[in-house]
Amino acid sequence: MYITDDAESASESLFRRHQRVVRGCICLIVRDPGAADELTVESFWRIYRARDRFEPERGFEPWARRIATRAALDWLRAQKPEYAVANEFFADLPSPGGQEDPAVSAEIRRKTALAFGRLRPGLRIAATLAVIEERPHKEVAEALGISVMAVKLSEFRALRLLRKDLQQQGIKP
Repeated sequence: MYITDDAESASESLFRRHQRVVRGCICLIVRDPGAADELTVESFWRIYRARDRFEPERGFEPWARRIATRAALDWLRAQKPEYAVANEFFADLPSPGGQEDPAVSAEIRRKTALAFGRLRPGLRIAATLAVIEERPHKEVAEALGISVMAVKLSEFRALRLLRKDLQQQGIKP
């Protein structure tokens, strides 16, 4: 199927206008700028293919975020669990006791990153957006295409699994 000049122009305009929002949404999830760039393009390709299902009264941006979130989730599912959360994400977290040994703190952050990376992608995304990024539950629900209650449940499950994983690694959360 060929894209007409009008459709190509409209697609290009949408891409320019919403690229930052879509890429930002993806970057929050995958934590890899290179992958986020590729997934942004993939998301807009998915948006173009799904254009017949777009409901203008619901707005373009929430719809685009939902598609971008699903693209990011697909990417996460294809990765090794440990890759999903980079260690540098936890590097900026303050030490819980303030004056702890930096080597111990680095080890705790590394183990936390690994535990986080072992979460199922759906739980990992919900926890990233709701807990780490402190996004409102309603916004997370819209991005994931699930209910607010499902977001809260995913957040609860993710935190419970993280605590259990950390305890098995000898860290008391």
